Amino acid sequence: MRLRSALGSGMARNVDLIDRDSNVLMSGDVRVPAAVLIAITDRLVPGVILTQRPQSMRKHPGQVAFPGGRMDLSDADLIAAALREAEEEVGLVASQVEIVGTLDIYHTITDYDVTPVMAVAPPDLPLVANADEVEAIFEVPLAYLLDPNNHLTKQVVYQGLEREYYEIFWEDRRIWGATAAMIVNMSRRITWPM
Repeated sequence: MRLRSALGSGMARNVDLIDRDSNVLMSGDVRVPAAVLIAITDRLVPGVILTQRPQSMRKHPGQVAFPGGRMDLSDADLIAAALREAEEEVGLVASQVEIVGTLDIYHTITDYDVTPVMAVAPPDLPLVANADEVEAIFEVPLAYLLDPNNHLTKQVVYQGLEREYYEIFWEDRRIWGATAAMIVNMSRRITWPM
């Protein structure tokens, strides 16, 4: 109950959200709607379910990500897209989670408008990775992800411009880019612990 209350009533503590990591859209540019599922396990110490993409993937090989992807024509809405992708990638069935709400849309450098969908999931579900899209499934404590002391900022030159991005290290995994930025945005919307 405490977890659902914290997630459902999350208010911005700092409105300086990271809304994009890309250039300003040029006239005629089109963004692709997409969604990710931020599944938070309902346990004494809640965790967030994350995936690691296989090194063999053409795009973003080896990166840590939330289950998710682009919206299909068959999806009723972005929540349905996030749930479909979570089932395809890790076997998380929609009936197993309780949707809490959505967070701020994140605009990626690859022209996606990503809607993070927050949900509460039972702990220790028997998740199974789709080997074509997911190399590993793991869980990081929610409190660790929300702690600003774990949000490192880095700079890189990309397409001739210096850009700033976030990194979060958990054990031997590096969470960065859009996933880390969405986590940082989430940390600005939720106060934990309550």
